[in-house]
Amino acid sequence: MPKPQILVLKDANAVAHAGAERVRQAGHLAVSLRGSFHWVLAGGNTPRALYELLVSEEAVNWRATHVYFGDERHVLPTDPDSNYGMAERALFRHGLLAPDRILRMRGELPSREGAMDYEERLRAAFPDAAWPTFDLVLLGLGADGHTASLFPHTAALDSGPRWVMHNQVPSLGTERLTLTFPALNAAREIVFLVAGADKARALHALVEGHQPVAEIPARGVQPASGQCLILADEAAAAGLRR
Repeated sequence: MPKPQILVLKDANAVAHAGAERVRQAGHLAVSLRGSFHWVLAGGNTPRALYELLVSEEAVNWRATHVYFGDERHVLPTDPDSNYGMAERALFRHGLLAPDRILRMRGELPSREGAMDYEERLRAAFPDAAWPTFDLVLLGLGADGHTASLFPHTAALDSGPRWVMHNQVPSLGTERLTLTFPALNAAREIVFLVAGADKARALHALVEGHQPVAEIPARGVQPASGQCLILADEAAAAGLRR
């Protein structure tokens, strides 16, 4: 894969701050050029801290911002494990975003139905588009090399024309909803947020390894015409050649 730009920061807090600044910049640029900002959220502790840093009316033009999700667990939105629920507690509850600007994945539906439902609503949001044109996608990186809910050796790694898939994850004994590689790779910008020593091997494999996508799914994130940035803390980046 073409090597993404990598910025190594001191710790997870610094990653969150740098990510929040990247959201601000991408949002202002998108609104100034196209009149709206289409932003895909990720789950996890570092994204949560990032969202909390954006709780102000000046952070981005919220009236022109549309929010989506890269993946979701097969749970109710009120469940502690829900990615939507985390974002609601960290950001949405402050009332900056109108509810009709938040397109959540309905994890409470049967997984196959939930994937079809989200794809239909995404296609309505991006009519006549071959793929959704998100301005910014935030992604995490799992210790096993997964990103969004694209896990090693799972069916969603081969999505065909689908924008959204339900994905059985035997290693976790669960099912997930996830955006597919083509939907992610059509984005104008993708930012990975990677923090913690437990991510060091996966980050090394992503940036400097040669494993196939089936083993390290994050290697399938290769924006077709956009840019890719990795914001990593020192612990996660410890295995990289400097």
